[in-house]
Amino acid sequence: MSEQNEPVVLGVIGGSGLYKMDQAKIVKEHEICTPFGKPSDLVVETEIGGKKVFFLPRHGKGHSISPTEIPFRANIAAMKQCGVSHLLAISAVGIMREDISPGDMILPDQIIDVTKGMRSPSFFGKGAVGHVLFADPFCSQFRELCFGAASAKAKKVHDSGTYICVEGPRFSSRAESHYFRRTMEPSCIGMTAHPEAPLAKEAELSYALLGLATDYDCWHETEEDVTVEAVLQVLKNNAKTANEIVVELTKSLPNEMPRPLKGTMSSMLVTNRDMIPIETKRNLEYLYGDMFKA
Repeated sequence: MSEQNEPVVLGVIGGSGLYKMDQAKIVKEHEICTPFGKPSDLVVETEIGGKKVFFLPRHGKGHSISPTEIPFRANIAAMKQCGVSHLLAISAVGIMREDISPGDMILPDQIIDVTKGMRSPSFFGKGAVGHVLFADPFCSQFRELCFGAASAKAKKVHDSGTYICVEGPRFSSRAESHYFRRTMEPSCIGMTAHPEAPLAKEAELSYALLGLATDYDCWHETEEDVTVEAVLQVLKNNAKTANEIVVELTKSLPNEMPRPLKGTMSSMLVTNRDMIPIETKRNLEYLYGDMFKA
């Protein structure tokens, strides 16, 4: 853990329209190839209020990549390669509680993964075993800053809650929706926070998620059933607010602050370094530098 102040660079993973704002000056588009493959799209380097901000459309421009097909490892690795220290994920989420309404913003502090095991959940493997601590999936310090920015721009922000991550791309059945609510008591449901959150933690990035509440899933039987058209309409309405939150967050972030995760993965590695295959070392060196120098 690093207690020294370190440079702060904001990265944002979300929809392809997020960086298309008047306040964001596009500096460069980076085509990056990582040892874990290519990210979803070009990483867009922008300047907002004199500060550097990197954007990556999670589903690719034009939304051509399904949740299961997202190259999560490449996305996180690419953002770290760009120098990102704090990563904000912006995601559409379904509502799982009566006190949350479409158009609200949610900053979850917990996550439950019920995906089907088809996504690569770790940078480790292939001869290197590392166990990341995941009791607190989101960075509390960064979440606090995100909450302040969101509260300044959104009508209602929920500053806690559990995000349940399902495989997708389909929405829940009515039975599944009721089951999730009854057994897990989540605040929201989505398709992308896992393995994005644990990978960000493995990459030693401070990570927070801003959920854009779009619909009541299908448990809310007094409402009309969820339609893609309705979800997209709420998302469109929320896009302007999300952009304003990113600008506000950029302004509020200090130039330097402690990096609580920096250096933590060194102590999480349980494999004897001399036994790690060369190729695996090279892949991990991309993320961790000399700690895994081949």
